[in-house]
Amino acid sequence: IDEIEALSSIYGEDWCVVDEDEKIYCIKINDCLDQPKWTICLQVILPPGYPSAEPPIYQLNAPWLRGEDYMELANSLEEIYIQNLGESILYLWVEKIREVLIEKAQSSDQEPDIKKTSEEIDEGDGGDFLLDYRPIQEDAIKMLNYITSESQEVDEELPSIHHGNPITDRRSTFQAHLAPVVTLKQVKRVLEKLNENKKIASATHNIYAYRIYCEDKQTFLQDCEDDGETAAGGRLLHLMQILNVHNVLVVVSRWYGGILLGPDRFKHINNCARNVLVE
Repeated sequence: IDEIEALSSIYGEDWCVVDEDEKIYCIKINDCLDQPKWTICLQVILPPGYPSAEPPIYQLNAPWLRGEDYMELANSLEEIYIQNLGESILYLWVEKIREVLIEKAQSSDQEPDIKKTSEEIDEGDGGDFLLDYRPIQEDAIKMLNYITSESQEVDEELPSIHHGNPITDRRSTFQAHLAPVVTLKQVKRVLEKLNENKKIASATHNIYAYRIYCEDKQTFLQDCEDDGETAAGGRLLHLMQILNVHNVLVVVSRWYGGILLGPDRFKHINNCARNVLVE
């Protein structure tokens, strides 16, 4: 608890609580404060045995981070853990990642190779949401896989998936998909099933949000994913909150047609989602 409070104070807005109960946190790390070029989001789960007996479970998220770069950085984090067994190491991890980013910025004039990001950025996008730091979809499935693997009472059945009518505007196409879900395991299974469809998997963005009502705690288990379309997941979750829907996962696929739509894209995402919910 002391470590979490200290990190929250040190990193301010770059520190994000993803799920306090599950002890899932995300830290946005930049090469510099002014006009950062290289950025990594470190997402960690702190297991019950941390720090005395278990290391953090982590994901390194950056569109450009892959291959040798990923392995080299992961090995560095493992070394830090081994050298500091039984001690709190998140601060050491964050500063090591920052050190790597600074070295990368100083040693190369190249820009990060970002394969998948929002092709449209508006001023104010995401300003109303504290959901900026999200893993890409594959990593989100991995995180859900870890969380649900700890639960013995999960419904293995794949829920039925309903596909809404597509909306096309200036060569961009939007389509919503909906499934009833009552466990994180089901959320994971639906996302995996949708990704088996080559057309859906090839979408420029697959934005999703889910809300599950936990009767025993009388609270909602909910989360969202932008998948490169900044703030779209937060807006989708907000729509679901306004409509007071629960025990449902909504995924909106967008295939970008080469013409910028500006704020209209959010209107189409929400309209697709609303239509499929009504259906």
